Amino acid sequence: MKDTAKHQGLRNHLVQELIKKGISDKTVLNAISQIPRHLFLDSSFENFAYQDKAFPIGAGQTISHPYTVAYQTQLLEVKPNQKILEIGTGSGYQTAVLCKMGAKIYTVERQIELYKTTSVLLPKLGFKPVLMTYGDGYKGMENDAPFDGIIVTAGAPFVPKPLLAQLKVGGRLVIPVGEDKQVMNLIIRVSETRFQQHELGDFRFVPMLENKSR
Repeated sequence: MKDTAKHQGLRNHLVQELIKKGISDKTVLNAISQIPRHLFLDSSFENFAYQDKAFPIGAGQTISHPYTVAYQTQLLEVKPNQKILEIGTGSGYQTAVLCKMGAKIYTVERQIELYKTTSVLLPKLGFKPVLMTYGDGYKGMENDAPFDGIIVTAGAPFVPKPLLAQLKVGGRLVIPVGEDKQVMNLIIRVSETRFQQHELGDFRFVPMLENKSR
């Protein structure tokens, strides 16, 4: 598939929809306006790729709604050259948004099928994470910590302590927490021992399985 003027028009329409839903971060909106979401999906979904919907991507996983991607990214308050850890690479769309914003991305995927596909797709489309690994997202990436921000793209039953430990002072962790449905949590590390936690609304994600990344 190619990225055409028609696709760009659909992206522009999507951006306007996200603005109406409350997304205000211009760097987030700019990234979404430039990234060809249809290329992260099976070709059968091409005509629907710029609707604010989730779609299957294989291995029992889904690509998140564009609103969810935008909302989580906005909460991170990403700045250029910041180190961001992503738990759950999936299709790579969220990774691409963060890369487009100039962040240095470290990303973990536990589904080998998705890891193999996405590790080829991202560089092919011009998006190059600093490190993409197949592994256990509950453990994070201790050797590359600390991180300015951590984003979890699956529903976690609890907040993994290793992720808190790998967050810089002043850093932000965005994670949906819950079983059947999740509450989006923003956790800010305010000192070596203190964290501020904010609950910011209900969402639905595929589960982040214990002892695995997604």
